[in-house]
Amino acid sequence: MTKSPSAGIGGQNLLAKETDVAHRLRLVGLAVMGLVVITVVIGCQTAQVVEPIEQAPDHSEAISLREGDVVKIAFPGAPSLDTTQQIRRDGKIGLSPVGEIAVVGMTPAELEKEVLKLYSAQLISKEVTVTVVSSSFLVFVTGAVIHPGKISSDHPITALEAIMEAEGFDYTKANLKAVVVVRTEEGHVKNYTLNLKLALEGKGSEPFYLKPSDIIYVPEKFAWF
Repeated sequence: MTKSPSAGIGGQNLLAKETDVAHRLRLVGLAVMGLVVITVVIGCQTAQVVEPIEQAPDHSEAISLREGDVVKIAFPGAPSLDTTQQIRRDGKIGLSPVGEIAVVGMTPAELEKEVLKLYSAQLISKEVTVTVVSSSFLVFVTGAVIHPGKISSDHPITALEAIMEAEGFDYTKANLKAVVVVRTEEGHVKNYTLNLKLALEGKGSEPFYLKPSDIIYVPEKFAWF
């Protein structure tokens, strides 16, 4: 029996539709697989970058006591012994009735141990706490500035900031190109020469931060400078 042309065309159309549907299903399947792969990869990458959160270190234990710092020493078991004192220029404080002790250079934790040792015979509760109430950062400015003298700050400052605290340079005679910072380190005196003219012009390098007891000397300029 001979097939009609229309029947042949209909069969071809049906076959084409089935092929198209199968092709689309394959594309959808590939897309789903791709999404799964991307999700797995992202998940792996996220797992790699997530790190456990560590507790921030307690920097208070690393603080060294300095001249001028005010410390509070508390005795929870014997509050009558509590005292708040400023560390003298000789680096000592006086504790009644044990006498004077040198505390400069100690950390609060080290001072707690020292005080506990000194008062051990008088304390029922073996507990002492030391708190830094205020910290004084002392430097000295001299030479060709408006008001030379001692500068006190509660935080580290730069050489230029210390000079500004002394009301600035005496521009009629100050040599801004050769400012000297005198510092005592490990028993030795070191001099650092700074060109603060560049700093004022915005051309300087990193700020020069001072250390306690630094001396900033602003020399006078000569006629040919």
